[in-house]
Amino acid sequence: MTQHPWIIGLMSGTSMDGIDAALLRTDGEAVAEFGPALTLPYDPAMRERIRSVLGGRGPVMAVSQAVTEAHAAAVSALLREANLKPSDIAWLGFHGHTILHRPDERRTWQIGDGGLLAKLTGIATVSDFRSQDVAGGGQGAPLVPLYHAALARRAGLQPPLLVLNLGGVGNVTFIGSGGDEIFAFDTGPGNALLDDWMLRHAGRAQDEGGTTAAKGGVDEAVLAKLLAHPYFAAPPPKSLDRDDFTADAVNGLSLEDGAATLTAFTAAAVARGLSHLPQRPLRCLVTGGGRHNATMMRMLTQYLNLPVEPVEAAGWRGDSLEAEAFAFLAMRAVRGLPLSLPGTTGVARPMSGGRLYPIS
Repeated sequence: MTQHPWIIGLMSGTSMDGIDAALLRTDGEAVAEFGPALTLPYDPAMRERIRSVLGGRGPVMAVSQAVTEAHAAAVSALLREANLKPSDIAWLGFHGHTILHRPDERRTWQIGDGGLLAKLTGIATVSDFRSQDVAGGGQGAPLVPLYHAALARRAGLQPPLLVLNLGGVGNVTFIGSGGDEIFAFDTGPGNALLDDWMLRHAGRAQDEGGTTAAKGGVDEAVLAKLLAHPYFAAPPPKSLDRDDFTADAVNGLSLEDGAATLTAFTAAAVARGLSHLPQRPLRCLVTGGGRHNATMMRMLTQYLNLPVEPVEAAGWRGDSLEAEAFAFLAMRAVRGLPLSLPGTTGVARPMSGGRLYPIS
């Protein structure tokens, strides 16, 4: 399968911690080879610039250009690490950074200029992966499930399987018995509320390893109030914006108890999502930054009552998995293959997408 081209996938997630870049050799249906991957962290000033335009306010165009330039730097760094030239890469899969996601209003907005990135890197670029799905009545998210399913097939994993991504928002991919049924939705907050709590009350970007939450106790009354949100009872398809939930209910708790309660909120929200699945999964594989949080993983095991493991247990690369996915989806877009399905976003029919910026 080595005849498949090298694609670079790029992801700037809702946690705003940086840009993930990964090389993948793929035809958009199977994965032939994994190449090097890296993360280019955003400095605090860049994180604040992105935060300033969330919701579509502020100097969006200037920040969009800065995000694009940062992605070009990530591509250059990855090419150096891989000892490759731009001419060795067939396409870039450029997700951009989501600043607004309102699918019920048929709006989703990812900043970043695909045409500019193609010019800066000299590599043909695919961007705008979500808007066609949203325009077609889909949620525009999650988009990674087709890649999860390809990885599960490659690894020969036994379904039914649950793959949980814990970035800023939590989302799950359910792969049913036989491996053909794919079902996905956003479960609720991932790391966003906890990260914001830690930044506001401790001046730290995250609860590293879950050590703060481990020292606190879950306030069950506050947790019940958080879980009373109508989102959890609503059936899929459903998706979230990073800021659809607030941590107001934990105000007044100590740093440690607030962290413990918000960690439990994320885990309990995933557990609520199990009621929407057609079968109970055999195991849960966790990707995204949340899998590094030992307290989060312990609470997930408690609330889900399932074996919960990081995706590395299946031989996957959790730190680069979303970037890899957008390399995979870029090739699907180039070939006109679906990026989303009725079971993943609620779109009426399998939907392709993406905007292509070839190098002339």
